[in-house]
Amino acid sequence: MIALYKKELKSYLTSMIGYVFIAFVLVVVGIFFTAYNLSMGYPKFSVTMNSITVIYLITIPLLTMRIFAEETKQKTDQLLYTSPVSVGSIIIGKFLAVVTVFAIPMAIICLYPLILTTFGEVELPGAYTSILGFFLLGCAYISIGMFLSSITESQIIAAVLTFAALYVSSYLISGISNLIPNTAAASWLSFTIMILVVAALMYGIIKNIMIATGLAVLAEGILTALYLLKPALISGKIQSFLSIFNLNSRFTTMLNDILDVNSVVYLISVSAFFLFLTHQMIQKRRWN
Repeated sequence: MIALYKKELKSYLTSMIGYVFIAFVLVVVGIFFTAYNLSMGYPKFSVTMNSITVIYLITIPLLTMRIFAEETKQKTDQLLYTSPVSVGSIIIGKFLAVVTVFAIPMAIICLYPLILTTFGEVELPGAYTSILGFFLLGCAYISIGMFLSSITESQIIAAVLTFAALYVSSYLISGISNLIPNTAAASWLSFTIMILVVAALMYGIIKNIMIATGLAVLAEGILTALYLLKPALISGKIQSFLSIFNLNSRFTTMLNDILDVNSVVYLISVSAFFLFLTHQMIQKRRWN
């Protein structure tokens, strides 16, 4: 795993991708830091961190699109998957390499709150809590990008899918939730559509129509029974369910100078979950 980690890290730092990413993040942070904290005199560094989350929509797809897609396209994945290194080590090694590149600008950003202290009092714990939240959010997004890169051999498709996933999970999902009526019928219909989508994705991954159809029928049967017998149990539940996937809201809770343990655990769990999905995808491809 260490050798693979070094190889991946070297590939980022010997090409333009790593340096462009680092420079872009620092330039954007510097602009907002100068505008909000220096020019306008805001003492809270969390204002700057909250303003720059949009850069993830650009940087994360570009950073993760090649991780597995390039290996698949060039057929070098066959050598990798037949090596004595475990699939888990391959995934962790690649993930840590990307996180290391991401951590370089984050380490420099940690100096900014200290710069603010030369102008007056600054809540350093709150500032570094927002930086921690920003870093964990980035790690979660990286794991999503890795998973989407593992399902295609096209870097462009991987980048587009990652952009769409991040946009929906961070910005669009709250709007979708507000558009859905707070009724049992609306929740039943919304969950039915989601069951069909999940079944289609499952079939695309495992290529077993019996398992995908069986699980879909079982889930739909339970959902319909609840709707007919106890509609109050599912009334408004689609809004609660969709809120689970709003990653940006978890980061927002860490901008109030409070270290929210639930948000920390949630973001780490998202990273672990998508790394697990990546492992399953690579394992399936390895055996095929």
